[in-house]
Amino acid sequence: MSIRAGVDLGGTKIQTIIVDDDFEVLASARRPTPTVGGPEAVAKEIIESVREAAGTAAVDLSALEGIGVGSPGEIDEATGTVSEARNIPGWEGSYPLSSVLGKALGSPVRLGNDVTVATTAEFTRGAARQYDSLLGVFWGTGVGGGLILDGKPWFGRGGAGEIGHMVVELDGAQCLCGRRGCMEAYAGRAAMEIRARELADKGHETELFELMAKRGRTRLTSGIWARALKRSDPLAEKLVGRAIAALGAGVASAVNLLDVEAVVIGGGLGDRLGQPYADRIAAAMQPHLFADARPPAIVVSSLGDLGGALGAAMLVG
Repeated sequence: MSIRAGVDLGGTKIQTIIVDDDFEVLASARRPTPTVGGPEAVAKEIIESVREAAGTAAVDLSALEGIGVGSPGEIDEATGTVSEARNIPGWEGSYPLSSVLGKALGSPVRLGNDVTVATTAEFTRGAARQYDSLLGVFWGTGVGGGLILDGKPWFGRGGAGEIGHMVVELDGAQCLCGRRGCMEAYAGRAAMEIRARELADKGHETELFELMAKRGRTRLTSGIWARALKRSDPLAEKLVGRAIAALGAGVASAVNLLDVEAVVIGGGLGDRLGQPYADRIAAAMQPHLFADARPPAIVVSSLGDLGGALGAAMLVG
């Protein structure tokens, strides 16, 4: 039996799993993504999370066939580097993540784009198994996309799937990528938090930051947004509505180009808010769809928090 590790590196958390040949999860570990220290601090937390998960599974690190890591940013598999992972504080330029992790853990490391591997996992083992073409839209700290076309992942020249940076408004809101009008500037959780702070400072009524303090958080996590929505918080409702409008326009535009059978909604906010909000995204897409009589199926990811780590583990072997 071969054992492998899968790591999902996100803007707020590092999720690691240990799986067997059948991709059954033997153990898991979850740690917050460091907010200071840049890629070096992130690599250290990944190393500790793999050690923790392996220890829980009673597996020696030397027994691992390999470690797969799904990371945001630009992935160069040939050099094992991750560049411009902008949703992780302090990650600028290129960092040799594969060699750093491999040296510390003593196992070969394979890198993949975080959303691409999560989309592949949903295609092979999750909510999209019955489709040959799909678009994965992962709504979390940012908005990432993954593509399956004719039953195979589509990578383009290495940058395919960056749906968060489709322009939904010319000369619109400033995006964290430095450009204007990107879908992520309206729907990414990091951008939503920036806007929430601006409006709260201007006197807009909200419990978002009170809930954040009560939960001992330093950022507005998906869970805090969900709690605020359950309380009918006016600012949360306003900003989530704004995000859904942007998602509707951007995802519909991608569907108009690709004509995929299905769209899988995942990520921190997508998983937490579930099918009712996926249905709202579908409704927001409808006015923008060219083939509006036959819209794609809109489904929520079924693998949840472990989907990205499971897809990363599938990189090994």
